Amino acid sequence: MLDTLDAAAVRRWCAGGLAALKRHQGEIDQLNVYPVPDGDTGTNLVLTLTSAQQALAMDLDTLPDGGSTAHGHALRLMARGALLGARGNSGVILSQILRGFADAVAPAPAVRGRELAAALRDATTAAYTAVARPVEGTVLTVVAAAAAAAERAQSDDLPAVARVAARAAAEALARTPEQLPVLARAGVVDAGGRGLCVLLDALVEVLTGEGAGPAPAPRTARPAVAVARETGSDEYAYEVQYLLDAGPEAVARLRGELAALGDSLVIVGDGAGPEATWNVHVHVNDVGAAVEAGVAAGRPYRISVTRFADQPPATTPGPAVDGRAAVVVATGAGIAALFAGEGATVVPANPSTGELLDAVRSTGAAWVVVLPNDPNTEAVASAAAREAHRFGIKVSVVPTRSPVQALAALAVRDPGRRFEDDVIAMAEAAGACRYAEVCHASREALTVAGPCRPGDVLALVEGEVHLIGTDLTDTCAAVVDRMLGGGGEMVTLLAGADAPAGLTDDVRAHVARRWPFVEVQAYPGGQPHYPLLVGIE
Repeated sequence: MLDTLDAAAVRRWCAGGLAALKRHQGEIDQLNVYPVPDGDTGTNLVLTLTSAQQALAMDLDTLPDGGSTAHGHALRLMARGALLGARGNSGVILSQILRGFADAVAPAPAVRGRELAAALRDATTAAYTAVARPVEGTVLTVVAAAAAAAERAQSDDLPAVARVAARAAAEALARTPEQLPVLARAGVVDAGGRGLCVLLDALVEVLTGEGAGPAPAPRTARPAVAVARETGSDEYAYEVQYLLDAGPEAVARLRGELAALGDSLVIVGDGAGPEATWNVHVHVNDVGAAVEAGVAAGRPYRISVTRFADQPPATTPGPAVDGRAAVVVATGAGIAALFAGEGATVVPANPSTGELLDAVRSTGAAWVVVLPNDPNTEAVASAAAREAHRFGIKVSVVPTRSPVQALAALAVRDPGRRFEDDVIAMAEAAGACRYAEVCHASREALTVAGPCRPGDVLALVEGEVHLIGTDLTDTCAAVVDRMLGGGGEMVTLLAGADAPAGLTDDVRAHVARRWPFVEVQAYPGGQPHYPLLVGIE
């Protein structure tokens, strides 16, 4: 039994938590309720905590800074490593939970039960703060339940409080299907919440030498349902992102102002000092108001706008400059070759914050645009952009969600424009490119297009299942027809690694018959899971 959480216990917790996540990695991945083969929450949590452990190992003999405790130093290393290694939304949220935990207990001479309760409360606050419109039935609910139970214990007995918190988290996890209908229909619990429970159980084991006790078993997955990816509503036409140097009180006011302007609001800070750096993201119709709110709160910079139409963002004018570069996240040899041919630095899919930061720095450029090509990578790209600021590099993230959008964005680059204007042009080109993915269903599911079975062909337009078929070529042709019905002058086709020979030729011939005035470009992409990616411009 440990009476207090010292630096050695922090290191054992990180190592034990990583080992436990690896054991449960496949289980957590399978809790993904989307019926395509891309469930990766467990994998992302493992990779995020791996980076945290590496940060601890590299700093084993470093003494804490003046005014910091040894356990606080270790926890901050763990949180910092998690931030740099964060992959996907689950990894980013975990890094914020660890940051809140570390900030709460770092100055405490000893970490006992009451300090643990305070740390879980601050971790909860950091997690909720990172999400503009918190949804109950997720990891947020689980960490909040752990904090509330620890506070109710009102005890300095550290192992006892840890047990209470872990038990409450497990009970909250079991209730997540009651809070999110999508989980109830799928018969699963929240994947991110399950990962947090694994970490809390690992903490109990470190403190007591025993397991946390039996937890409610995750339900076996029944036929899943398609979930809308985190793209926000269609009500707002512009995505505004910027970095902001401001104090926490000003940011609190900013959060309320931006929430009233739009949706998809996320504000994440590094927690360093009274004038911390924050990454601001929001979907709005009034771009000027969103930027002006940032100006009122502090010093916004690296402003980027997607789908900008009638007015420029309130950026500081500057001359056109050289020394620019593009970093693109992609998978597949063919896609990588296409981006390399456009002069971009290519990073393999699902990168960590640190890997993206390394790629940005490796360009040697002072102005870099990052194209993440996946909704889950956007949060990682934003974290990398914030870290690049520490090295004097200006990074703008154009939130592309498919390689075809990135190709459209790169095609309009113009070094004769100032960097901010070039980023806006790229964002507009990407936003004007509609995209689709065709794949085979990995499980039985109820989608918005109807039920599907394993092996059925799914055509997803902008991330939502639109067509279900049995023949790959016919379904590919049908989804192109559906998209061109809304207008378009050029079709881009990227054949996947498992695409049958002649697939793009057959689709090209179909377009030539049905849409004779539409141009078609086809390339071998080599991407996994998706035999065909489609872009319409």
